[in-house]
Amino acid sequence: MATQSDTDNTSDASTGAETNGASAPSQGSGDRESRLLKAEAIVHRNVLWAFSAGILPLPMFDLVAITGVQVKLLKELSDLYGLEFTEGIAKKAVTSLLVGMGGVGLGGAIGASMLKFVPVVGYALSAASVPVVSGALTHAVGRAFIMHFESGGTILDFDPKAMREFFKTEFERAKETVSKLDPKQAKAAASSEPEIEVTPTP
Repeated sequence: MATQSDTDNTSDASTGAETNGASAPSQGSGDRESRLLKAEAIVHRNVLWAFSAGILPLPMFDLVAITGVQVKLLKELSDLYGLEFTEGIAKKAVTSLLVGMGGVGLGGAIGASMLKFVPVVGYALSAASVPVVSGALTHAVGRAFIMHFESGGTILDFDPKAMREFFKTEFERAKETVSKLDPKQAKAAASSEPEIEVTPTP
């Protein structure tokens, strides 16, 4: 899960190759640091929401809720960077990232959610795995798009294949941290954490 200490890992975003001719934001280092802190706070809050959504008892409904959280995450990041947002394109981008993860991505999430159909044991297994996978995937989605936006990209030119390895790395890094979250505390924190005031990038 993203923390302020993780912002150093985003430093390579500003030196990444420009995407389709788009130039990276031109603010000074102080502005960039502030922007990254806001971006990481947005990711953190949505990880908590995704984790909480993964606890929902209805099979498949949890995945719909989690997808909604991830789309909301991209909307908030787009607002932060002053970029145009299109919900349909955002959903396709998220789906492409998850499909690229193979069994631990979209397929794994669906399989874990379906376990909730199995009384007692199935639900217990699902309740233990879906929130962690949901939170870690949401963290990875956020980190991938922060890197992409910092390099001057937009949702329109996002390339899931180019981000696949980075996405997998961020997912694996987040799993251990997310697994330590307490469900009740995560839900309370997600509800009480204030919205981040953003100033769109000119």
